[in-house]
Amino acid sequence: MPWKETTPVDQRLRFIAALSSCRWTMTELCRIYGISRKTGYKWSIRYGEEGLDGLKDRSRRPKSCPHRPS
Repeated sequence: MPWKETTPVDQRLRFIAALSSCRWTMTELCRIYGISRKTGYKWSIRYGEEGLDGLKDRSRRPKSCPHRPS
């Protein structure tokens, strides 16, 4: 039997679905998923504002560089 692979977006969507079910608190879910509460709230807010696109990975590249001339 092959392993089931999931993407980070799938895991985040499961987190949001579990949060919406109101069975667990934010603290409990964050402990289950192994994330900080800050991250849990961040995903929740992004999902509420942007929908599924809010759960996609974002670039960590800085928007600007103080050493680079503009």
